[in-house]
Amino acid sequence: MLLEILLAIIFLWDWYFFAGYLTRLMDMYKTREWVPFVSILIPAYNEGQTITESIKSALSQDYPAFEVIVIDDGSEDDTFEKASSINDPRLRVFRKAHEGKAKALNFGLSKAKGEVIVTTDADSLLSPDALRHLVEGFYSPEVVGVGGQVRVLGNSFLERAQDVEHLRIAMFRRAKELEDLSVAPGPISAFRREALEKIGGFVESEVEDYATTKELKKIGKVVYAPRAKVYTRMPKTLGDLWRQRKRWFLGDLKHLGGGLEKELFFLLLGDFIALLDIMVPVALLLSGKLGLFSFFLGYEILTFLIPTVVEGGSLLNALLFPIFLWFWAVFYLVLHIYGYLLKIYRNL
Repeated sequence: MLLEILLAIIFLWDWYFFAGYLTRLMDMYKTREWVPFVSILIPAYNEGQTITESIKSALSQDYPAFEVIVIDDGSEDDTFEKASSINDPRLRVFRKAHEGKAKALNFGLSKAKGEVIVTTDADSLLSPDALRHLVEGFYSPEVVGVGGQVRVLGNSFLERAQDVEHLRIAMFRRAKELEDLSVAPGPISAFRREALEKIGGFVESEVEDYATTKELKKIGKVVYAPRAKVYTRMPKTLGDLWRQRKRWFLGDLKHLGGGLEKELFFLLLGDFIALLDIMVPVALLLSGKLGLFSFFLGYEILTFLIPTVVEGGSLLNALLFPIFLWFWAVFYLVLHIYGYLLKIYRNL
């Protein structure tokens, strides 16, 4: 009976978000026809292998009035040379001493001419209509920031797992954050220039996108534009993935807030569900309850298949979703326990 109760808790948790997602699909998120001049900022540090593609995707935007500013943050490779070799009047390339991403963005902000500032990464490819959909998100003067949808390039297990993760994030954001985005992601976000200047520019933090979003929400709204997409490269090894997500999580712990979903209670509740995601399927198998185990697999696949079709994901990833779900439950539970213990140790 205990297994059935724990399984029901998982189903209720998943349904809470899935039902919200289905409901918001029926809603039209607010947009506005507006054509301000836009500055696209691309900070780059040792991105010689990817910078050319990133710039070309930015220059290929289906939007009439924009510029692209590349800020080489003291790269030690050929990033600056490759960026400078692209001949386009809309492109400007600057080089500065290496001081980190936030300072590179603020340097770009000081050079930008746009009324709207868009950020993307030097290892990311903007979809051709990304800029247009971002700008549409400024449907009223109170909207100071708009975040888009991040997807992951590549076909390895880890790359597929990360695309599944980001599609789940897209599902959550459409369900719960259309009008109150918790973080405008670094690879694809847009901000009113005057709002950035009012808060003193991009916040210097290891999670500058989250920290900047929090500051902006003190003076206006940050919303989600699900049709604005960027395709980015993510870690290809487990070690690199751990180091990236450790930096993100430890940075997030310093800035907890922004609504119930970002408070510590909700974070711990999510960790409890992750523990159930790990233990319950294994317990069902070991106890011989194959019918319930099959139902669990089918339910998880179904709740991921619909967002996959709507948002444009891989059907293979949807079919393998229970495997990816189990992987992420183990990964994040271990990471979060590590983060909590480290925070406690540092506060002693």
